[in-house]
Order: sequence, then C-alpha cells, then structure tokens
Amino acid sequence: MLVKVYGSAVFGVEATTITVEVNVAAGIGYHLVGLPDNAVKESSYRITAALQNNKYKLPGKKIIINMAPADLRKEGSAYDLTFAMGILAASQQIKAETISDYIIMGELSLDGSLQPIKGALPIAIQAKKEGFKGFILPEQNAREAAIVAGLEVYGINNITQVIEFFNAGRELERTQINTREVFYNNLESLEHDFADVRGQESIKRCMEIAAAGGHNIILIGPPGAGKTMLAKRLPSILPPMTLQEALETTKIHSVAGRIKDNVGLMSHRPFRSPHHTISDVALVGGGAYPQPGEISLSHNGVLFLDELPEFKRGVLEVMRQPLEDREVTISRARFTVTYPSSFMLVASMNPSPGGYFNDPGAPVTSTASEMQRYLSRISGPLLDRIDIHIEVTPVPFEKLSEERKGEGSIQIRDRVTKARQIQSDRFREIEHLHYNAQMGPRQIREFCILDEPSKQLLKTAMERLNLSARAYDRILKVARSIADLGQSESIKGDHLSEAIQYRSLDREGWLG
Repeated sequence: MLVKVYGSAVFGVEATTITVEVNVAAGIGYHLVGLPDNAVKESSYRITAALQNNKYKLPGKKIIINMAPADLRKEGSAYDLTFAMGILAASQQIKAETISDYIIMGELSLDGSLQPIKGALPIAIQAKKEGFKGFILPEQNAREAAIVAGLEVYGINNITQVIEFFNAGRELERTQINTREVFYNNLESLEHDFADVRGQESIKRCMEIAAAGGHNIILIGPPGAGKTMLAKRLPSILPPMTLQEALETTKIHSVAGRIKDNVGLMSHRPFRSPHHTISDVALVGGGAYPQPGEISLSHNGVLFLDELPEFKRGVLEVMRQPLEDREVTISRARFTVTYPSSFMLVASMNPSPGGYFNDPGAPVTSTASEMQRYLSRISGPLLDRIDIHIEVTPVPFEKLSEERKGEGSIQIRDRVTKARQIQSDRFREIEHLHYNAQMGPRQIREFCILDEPSKQLLKTAMERLNLSARAYDRILKVARSIADLGQSESIKGDHLSEAIQYRSLDREGWLG
C-alpha cells in the first residue's frame, strides 16, 4: 500500500515541503531514497526501537521510502516521526484518512518520546502558505510554531499520542498563543540598564548617537574601564523591535536551533558576543550544510567583538561585505542561500598589548612601535566601516562611590526612538532604508547638506587627519544622527564638530 505523508526541509531561512512516499509491498528490505544524509538514513534504527517499545512493529515486508523532490539534500533527524507514521499507515496498522492534512516532524528517542527540531517557525509559515490544516511536532517547539495564526499546532511528547490521534480520534491539545499580546507584554522588560553605569557620561552619549543612527562603534580603553558593561547595555536603548523584525529574528534563531524550549516569539533584540577564537565560518555562516553564523544571529540586534585585535585577521575581513550589504550569501555547487545580517557592530579593544595607553605610570607600558603593531592587526578598510571611534577612560573613585543612579535606558531609548522616527519619515519613499547608517552616497548628498563654514571645517579635518572618502561619508552620517537627536532639520557646525571627534583612531599622535 502506498501512503503520502508530509515533512519539510529548511534552506537558508525558508522551508520547502517534502513529500514522503511510503510503499509497503511483498518482499524484504528497507530502502530510503531521495538524497538523504546519514542522520536521515539512521532513522530506521530509531523508528524500529520506538515502535517496538510502544507495542507496534516495523512490518516484515519490502519498505520503500522516497523523499520528493529527490534532487534536494535532506538532512537531520527530524523526519523520524514522518517516516514512522507513513510506515504505520502504509502497513495498515493505523488509519490514514486525514494524515495528508498535516505536516508531521520530530526526532524519535528509542522509547518513542520526541526531541526538538530546528526551523519550526519557517516550516509553520510554509505549511500555512500551502494550505495544510495543521502541524504536529515536539512539544518543545510548539509555542514557536504557534506564532503562525490560522494553523493548528499540536505539541506532543510521545509517538503514541499521534497514533491515537489518527487511529482512535483522540483529541490532541492545540497550542495557541496571542502573538501580539505576548510580544508587547515582554517589550518593556530590560535585562541590563544604563542606570547601573557610574560615570562615563561622554561614552553614554556616544552610545546614544550610535543607537539613534544604527552606527557601528569601537570602544578603546584599558582593562576595567567598563567597555563590556557599556556594550551589553546597548540593546536596551535601541528602539523596541517591530513585530516584523521579531518574526525575522525568530526565524533565523529557529533555523539555527537557538530558540529556548517553550519560547515563542523573540521580543528582545539579540546580543551576540563570540569568543575571539571563532572561525570565519562560525562568524558569517556556512559549513557543509550551511547554517547561519553569528552575524546573522545578531540580525536586528548587536554583535559585540571583545578584544578586536585578538580575532584572526581573516575572520574580521570576511565581515566587510556583510557590513555594507547587510546580508551574507553562501554559495555551494548545488544551491545558494542568503541570510540577513543587519546588525550593529560594537567592538572593544585595549590600546596596546599590555592593555594601557602609552602612560609611564601605567602598570604595563608599551612602546609606540608595539602599539602600532598591535593596532595594525585591524585593517584600515574594516576601521573605515566603523562610524564611531571613542576612547574609554577608567572611572574615578568619586564616580564609582556615588549613590545617585545615572539616567536609565528607558529615558535614553525614548530619545533614540524619536530620532529613528524622524529617519523613518525621511526615508519612507526609499525601500530597505530605515536609518542613517544605511544611507548610500546618493542619500548622503541629498540629506547631509552642509553650509559653507561647515564645509571648511570638514575640509580642514579631512586634510589634517588624512581621512578616506569612506570616513568622510561616516562623519556626515554621524552628524546627521546627532542633528536628529537634537530635532534639527539641518546639520550645524556643532553637530559636525562632535562627529569629527568620534574618529579617535584617525587622529595623528593618538599613539603618543
């Protein structure tokens, strides 16, 4: 008997429905075709044990399973439940009248319980699009899939629940969540707050400007100055995610299997902080079976690279194109996948191998040549793509011991949100352009107009600091963000002056 059941495969951040044809006929043997990988091929052992431990059996006949379309590579163990239900239906151990109305996915343990799968959200979106009635999957992924309205989502713990659902009409508990209610209820909860930071008012101002325009930023300072503490609090002052941004972000984390059990929609901007030993594939994505890397997991959030010069130069260089294009494309012989990677880059570094500025009173001193060699690990083109360079100095005892708390993230975020709204209105006619850091040369010419004194000021700075054309663009973008924070329609001289001072690594004599 031939039965068709349905699963799904994820490529990039999109899902493709897989038709699993199971034919049970006279003979002996188990044949699985349709370009499966080793994890898919090993499913027969898990299925056999799971069925036996739940008083069912693999029929002693010839079983042929075809996964169509046969030219797409199928990977992972999530098809176990799909195969098992197809085999039971084709061998007439269960009824199968309505089995084709559902997408069925799940990894089986030997006792029949189910393990979570990757990519539940894109699979659910595709199932809804193709008109399936429901989605049966492990309970750990149910809330994630239930984000999709209009699709019946059933989270299960054991294969016997699915068998009884089709065979005896046993009701399964449907997972339903009010996506908007859950999303908006979680927006205001902050894990980190700028009110915890003592002193560093100038650095907070920098962070506010970076958040307002979506600018990349690098913090340069000795150990213990508070670089990491400040970076961790940057997501708390970014504008709250929109529902569309939350869906995009959740899809990427779903594909990578990074959604926590029983968590639905992600409502907070991601903050990723990879170790400096990370490989280029782990950072940008890829592998034999491509997976999103850290830059895609940071989509709509913050990527923090601590101790930037300690990262391998090749790893940093592969970020140059994604920083400009805000997406990364991974090509293989048979297919190409594109992952979104619109993130804010926040980097930190010590000014020298010893960790301190060229100061005779510092615990560990370095010569100018040692500092130059250390800084040269970061290429000029990458530094050009970082809009704001700022020095972070240690906080004096008087500030550390203050009882009075600083300004909180909620107040700063209100100003940032107003500045972002100005930018949204400004760019509303331009597709895929939402904030100042995304402006291209044409938009810079249109929206960053300078008066004659400001032009002379910028010309002097360019000549003295020997800045590149890209640095020129960065200064104008940052000045535009400073003007937006001040609710100013035009860029004034003080906005431009402040933007120029945020190019620390370009200043002559910075090394002492």
